[in-house]
Amino acid sequence: MSVCPDLHQHYVQVCQNLGQPENPFIAHVLQEADKNDEIIWTKGVTLKIAGNSHLVPVQRVTDGSLQVLVSMCICHILHSSFSGLDLRYNVLTDAGAKTMATFLQENSSLRYLNLMFNNIGKTGAELIAKALHGNETLLHMRMTGNKIGEEGGMFFASMLQINSTLEKLDLGDCDIGVQCLIATASALNLNKSVKAINLNRPLLFSQEEETTVHLALMLKNNSSLVELHLCKHEMKNFGVEQLCEALYENSTLRYLDLACNKITSDGVKFLGKLLKWNQTLQILDLNANQIEDDGAIYLSQALALYNRTLQVLSVVSNNISGKGLVALSDAMKTNTELSCIYIWGNKFDEATCRAFSELIQMGRLKLNCTDVEPYEVDGHIYLAELSHGLQKHYYWTPTYWVVTEKDANASLAIAAVSEYL
Repeated sequence: MSVCPDLHQHYVQVCQNLGQPENPFIAHVLQEADKNDEIIWTKGVTLKIAGNSHLVPVQRVTDGSLQVLVSMCICHILHSSFSGLDLRYNVLTDAGAKTMATFLQENSSLRYLNLMFNNIGKTGAELIAKALHGNETLLHMRMTGNKIGEEGGMFFASMLQINSTLEKLDLGDCDIGVQCLIATASALNLNKSVKAINLNRPLLFSQEEETTVHLALMLKNNSSLVELHLCKHEMKNFGVEQLCEALYENSTLRYLDLACNKITSDGVKFLGKLLKWNQTLQILDLNANQIEDDGAIYLSQALALYNRTLQVLSVVSNNISGKGLVALSDAMKTNTELSCIYIWGNKFDEATCRAFSELIQMGRLKLNCTDVEPYEVDGHIYLAELSHGLQKHYYWTPTYWVVTEKDANASLAIAAVSEYL
């Protein structure tokens, strides 16, 4: 017989005490948690109250609803039972951020906090960032999609100069700008705890790539960063050259994400030279660039003859035709370490279809390690798309099953930083 508190009953009581209406979705989540109380009270779990569930009726979490949850935690009802809190896709504002900041200052068990795509602005960002100055437990913070802007981002950059616990910070799609990127790079020169950072889709109005230069200088000095996301930075070949020169002096980075930039074959030439020497990088994401056949050949030469550490390569939607794709398939025959390759969105000819079909049939390339599957019609081989790849579950995570195989999220399977990364 369980002696653990009834979370749903306590939730109803706290709602009455604070004069807040009950949120039926929160009530449902807590009732489900009560069914697994032995697991909760022995090891802790992530309380998932994501506002984008399509399986049950969802009333999104408001600032008032969050106040009830935080009160339960501060009253020690939830204080040590949950190690993670997932509040993505709700309607929290700066007022909710103030409540969360108070919680971060008083809580000593929360390790994961996901506030992705709420309505938090620069004021809320300031409150949360300052609360993290003294927090010594939170490992993973996701602010993704909250429009905190340049000013809000600067508060997080300042926080990185003080906090020595946080391991992963996600500021993707937050409308941060040039000054925030430079300040963040400067903070990471000295920060020894952050292992992964997402700086995707900043608002940049310069073509000089000064932010990439500062990030490259950071990589020369930083000895703890494992994962770096620089999607949609308007990065061109000069920026890639700066990053590659820095990575000759870096021995820790395992995952480099350069998707959705303006990199051509000339920029990939620098990456090819780097891969001949680098013995650390395990994942390289070049999704949605313009490397074409010449870029694919530069990569294949490095992978076939020199590199034996890269495990995952994504060249999705890069205008590569049969010549470049066949070269990559040939590289996989001699390089046994490269286990995952993603090629969908390029120009498949019959030679490409045959080459990757052979890799799959001979067992060199497993279906859960690529995004294509061969099929035959009238004696001709074609490739169909599979829903596998890097970060397929970045913006959404299935709530109706537990992702165990990691087929659709290879980045987590290969280079996980910690339990929550």
